[in-house]
Amino acid sequence: MRSASTEVIVVGAGLAGLSAARQLQAAGRQVLVLEARDRVGGRTLNHALTAPGAKPGTVVEIGGQWVGPTQDRVLALIEELGLSTFKTWGEGRFTDYRRGRLRQYSGRIPPGNLLGSVEAQLAINRLNRMAREVPLAAPWTAPRAAEWDGQTFQSWMDRRLWTGGAKELIELAIEAVFSAQPRDLSLLHVLFYIHSAGSLDLLINTEGGAQEARIVGGSQRIALAMAEQLGEAVWLNAAVERIEQDGQGVTVSGAGFEVRGQRVIVAVPPPLAARIRYFPLLDGLRDQLTQRLPMGTVTKVNAVYATPFWRRAGSNGQVTSDTGPIKLVYDNSPQDGHVGILMGFIEGSEGRRLLRETPERRRALALECFARYFGPEALQVREYIEQSWADEEWSRGCYASYFPPGVWSDYGSALREPIGRLHWAGTETAEVWNGYFDGAIRSGERAAAEVRAQLR
Repeated sequence: MRSASTEVIVVGAGLAGLSAARQLQAAGRQVLVLEARDRVGGRTLNHALTAPGAKPGTVVEIGGQWVGPTQDRVLALIEELGLSTFKTWGEGRFTDYRRGRLRQYSGRIPPGNLLGSVEAQLAINRLNRMAREVPLAAPWTAPRAAEWDGQTFQSWMDRRLWTGGAKELIELAIEAVFSAQPRDLSLLHVLFYIHSAGSLDLLINTEGGAQEARIVGGSQRIALAMAEQLGEAVWLNAAVERIEQDGQGVTVSGAGFEVRGQRVIVAVPPPLAARIRYFPLLDGLRDQLTQRLPMGTVTKVNAVYATPFWRRAGSNGQVTSDTGPIKLVYDNSPQDGHVGILMGFIEGSEGRRLLRETPERRRALALECFARYFGPEALQVREYIEQSWADEEWSRGCYASYFPPGVWSDYGSALREPIGRLHWAGTETAEVWNGYFDGAIRSGERAAAEVRAQLR
């Protein structure tokens, strides 16, 4: 039995947990991070390419990968860690596939039905205005919270959007942001999320938005660098099964280990936090909250080619489509472009539908999509990589948990509130850039500050 004693125990070595531990260690506190996986990084994960022609050490991200210019905390952390970023490839024309027709275009909104495009832009502007009414610290206190949390985003679309073109574009945006369907989401949650990021434009845009840049060497390097600083204060293969509080402290244990401390920060997605056994039991409000926060569904696909051949045809590799399973594509090639990589998402209902298909069938469908958008050369793949996050044991979905109708109103107050010696972190608990790297880091820093205040 491996055992230890420390001041603060952090459950989870993703960006939130490592950020919390880093802050505590810098403040002179003893900390120990327990991670169930055999690696750090949570929902970030680098994959080393094996394709012929790929330079040794070249990686592609099969988890979260982007940072945007308004994500202050993650950008500051990248600089502190000595890492750097590069721009997502955006030179050339966008591609849209709709109703069997392939078009290339310049600008922000896909062409097609002019009225639908105009209505979609008006809807985005309206949602941005509505979102500013939602308090980030307490969305359930918004003046129209009861109305907005009493309906799905689909209901709002059905009432407010008249053209099929606008509905298609807004639905694609929602799928891309949440990896869920408009029918799954509370309108209040969508508005909170928009306000948390600053605008829907920032959520969906590449240039100037959340998809603007990538980390040189892959996004997992952020977690790897923090873990390196923490050294032996990170235990891998340590899946927490039980957290027991008493009058003197807290005991955290799992198969083959037990750690004693004064405070615990639980920094894993809410559905996974719910699988830990707590003694005494968590109060009903917190437990029922975690029962109601499902994860999004996404399989991320990367196809590696000898070159980024689509660039020769004037395409920037970015695709929107009304036909799945891949409706959103990016050029995910390394910075020097020595090999080409197309990356696509199988999200929401499409992702759920394919969860029980064979890997061979998913591959065939994915490459069929790429060929539809870029021609038969897209079938000449040198390496195919897919990651189904719903099937990953210690994530069970991506990008984050989302709030169905009624959850913010009835349970929202339990999201961040400590319970005894327990504190909660994770991107789902963030007020700013909820669901993103930046939000995860902010949540870890907030939880660390809570703990420091209690240890004084």
